[in-house]
Amino acid sequence: MTPMLTDPRLIVGLDLPSVEAARAMVARLEGTISAWKVGLTLLARPGGVAFAHELKARGLTVFQDWKLHDIGAQVEGAARAVAEGGCDLLTVHAEPQVMRGAVRGRDAAGSDMKLLAVTVLTSLSDADLAELGYGLTVADLVERRVRQALDCGVDGVVSSPLEAARVRRLADEAGRPDFLIVTPGVRPEGADRGDQQRVATPRAALQAGATHLVVARPVVEADDPLLAASAIVGSIVGPAS
Repeated sequence: MTPMLTDPRLIVGLDLPSVEAARAMVARLEGTISAWKVGLTLLARPGGVAFAHELKARGLTVFQDWKLHDIGAQVEGAARAVAEGGCDLLTVHAEPQVMRGAVRGRDAAGSDMKLLAVTVLTSLSDADLAELGYGLTVADLVERRVRQALDCGVDGVVSSPLEAARVRRLADEAGRPDFLIVTPGVRPEGADRGDQQRVATPRAALQAGATHLVVARPVVEADDPLLAASAIVGSIVGPAS
């Protein structure tokens, strides 16, 4: 029997309406997917955090996508709580006070959890930023926030694949070749863009410098999620260059 292809760089987002549906999806993709993103829809449900801990206890990679955004002291406490509960990747918004609080909380927990700073949501365009009152383009705001993330000591950023190459250059210039670049907005060839504005194929995202890819709807909403996940893994296995 041909062994299943798998690649730890592919994180599947469990953007599903219930913990039960998410648990069933994990079972369906067992052996092909080993890294999972648990987002706000599940985390906010009864048993959602316990489900994330359940995945972690099974030896799977768990990305809790809280996107923490509050005063520094609150983020510090929340990051410490998430780290103490067991988590591999945690998101916070890429604002200096927020990032510094998260670093303090993670370090106080004595955890090796990686902190990812969200630069600009992949659903936002230049026009959206203007509507929000920013005087910067998406590219310029991403660059500013990446520089701040590097200064604050977080472990990486969440950024669209279209900005991944610039993020990689900035990280390398700062002496941080280990800096993580986690890219949502990844869509296989021919897939619907959904509400994402800044997208790329899995292979293109890795070639641009991404370290991890987050894919949700193209897998979990597919007629055959295992076939969809396997096709993405097949497109990225091997060196990214």
